[in-house]
Order: sequence, then structure tokens, then C-alpha cells
Amino acid sequence: NKCIAGQYAPGSTFKMMVALAALEHNVVSPDFRAHCTGHLELGNAVFHCWKKEGHGSVDMLHGLMYSCDVYFYEVAKRVGIDRIADMAKKFGLGNTLDIDLIGEKPGLVPNREWKLRNLRSGWSQGETLVAGIGQGYMLTTPLQLAAMTARIANGGIAVKPRLTYEVATGPESSPLPAPSFPAIPINKANLAIVRKGMRMVVNEPGGTALGARLPNPDWILCGKTGTAQVRRITMRERETGVKKNDELPWKERDHALFVAYAPDDDPRYAIAVIVEHGGGGSAVAAPIARDVMNETLRRDPVSDSARERFAHGQGKGDAG
Repeated sequence: NKCIAGQYAPGSTFKMMVALAALEHNVVSPDFRAHCTGHLELGNAVFHCWKKEGHGSVDMLHGLMYSCDVYFYEVAKRVGIDRIADMAKKFGLGNTLDIDLIGEKPGLVPNREWKLRNLRSGWSQGETLVAGIGQGYMLTTPLQLAAMTARIANGGIAVKPRLTYEVATGPESSPLPAPSFPAIPINKANLAIVRKGMRMVVNEPGGTALGARLPNPDWILCGKTGTAQVRRITMRERETGVKKNDELPWKERDHALFVAYAPDDDPRYAIAVIVEHGGGGSAVAAPIARDVMNETLRRDPVSDSARERFAHGQGKGDAG
């Protein structure tokens, strides 16, 4: 079951955790700007942005909207891996969600102590930069990414998915009582900044998932694209031109990711899509999430369109 046992690098879907860690620890403000020339140099190493020509000067909102790697290299470098890891764990990454299905994997959110214990070596600043864009040792499951997104959307309540609705203990069964979830200790204003960035990703020109906008203008989808690299790109390849995914063997192609929630004004659903070796999250994963969310909201009895359908006698029978 890859929803709970498939472990993948989260790629740029992890950037919300880096942003929140920076804001919560007052390391940078939302107005902090980084100048992206397409790469960042650290010692003798060069860390590249997905946009070779760079994004220019960007603040946090536009760093999320454009998914600028250099921006998040700069932020991660200032925050540090331990603070980033702590924030990620609060939002459901790096631990099982206890959904009562056999085989659930915990993923991996590394920090300094983890590397010293498991690899017998110290953590490097370069590894922090790589973790800042959701690569390196970082591993997540699709379910964890959905839980992370839900916790962002709901204002910081540590919800967990529940598979069982009711239990039959005799001739009659009844729904399980609604669970009570703890609140994550986090500044709501910082969550609002990240949510605004996710809204811009999908709904503003230049956003990496503009094509994922929902057809109904009353439903605003907020999301974040991700592309998880599965192979090493050499400096020589960068100089001659990085191969496109469709030029590579299937197993060497990037994973495509997209996380989202909707509607923006009253979030009810969160989704995470991972397409193994699918390429870019914008082109492949985001349209899938858009279509699933659009149909979910269309059938939702709480939504206006669903109420209108039921009023005209179009209930469950039109589900196909």
C-alpha cells in the first residue's frame, strides 16, 4: 500500500515546513528577500535552482509561489536542520500516523542527532540546504503529506486520518465518537502567510500550479508543487544541458508531487498526489489533484453546487 508504505523525498512540498520554522523562530520575516541567479555557492559546492536563469529578487510569498530553490537554500541555512526537523515532525512527518493498517512506514526527517547515531558522522551545512528543498535523506509517505497539508489548512490542529467510521458490536452499530486532536503550538499569523503562498501557487500568474485552478470560481484551491529528483545530475551534464525526463529511462525520471487543500475560505479536504517517475509536479501531479478535488467538492453536500443538485433530485445516483 504505497499511500502508507511508499517513502519518497517530498521535494518542494517540504518548503512550507522550512518557511514555518523560519517564521516561528524569528529567523527571517516574510519580507526577507533572496536574490536568485539560478544557483548558490557554498564553499566549493554549487547548489542549483530548478530555474537555470534564476528568479531574481524574491520574498517568502513569491519564493513559495515560484518554488525558488535558492530562496529556500538561504532560509534553511539560517534556520538550521534541527529547527526544520522539529517543525516537520509537528506537522506529521517522520512518524507513523497510526491509521491501524499493517505496514505503515514512518518516513524519515533527519537531524544532527540522527546522522551521528546512524551514519557516525557530523551534519554539514550543505546537507541543510538540500533538506531545505525536501531532498537528501528526507522521506515521506503520501498519507503524511496529506496530513501535513490538512494541519496547515485547519490552522494547526494535529489531525490524523481515521479509516474506521463505525464498529458493529451487536445487532446495531453506531459511529465512533469524533476524535479530539491537540493544537500545534504555532503562531496563526505565520500559518496564514504560508497558506497565502499556497494560494498564490495555484491562483496567481507565475505560480507553479496555475493550471490546477478549479473551474468553479467559488472554490479556491491552495497547493504546492514538488519534483523529487531520483538521480544525481553531474556538473558536466549541467554545463551541456540537463536531460529532460522524457529523455531518461523511466526509473531515472523525477517523481511528481502535489499537495493541496480546498476550499480556501473553509477548508474541508486535503490531498497529496505522487506520481512515481512522472516528471514535474506542475504538469503531472497537480492536474490529478485538481480533478479529484473538483469532483469531491461537486459531490460534497455542504457545497452550493451539491445542494443545487440534490434540490433537483440528483443525489447519489449521478455518481456514475
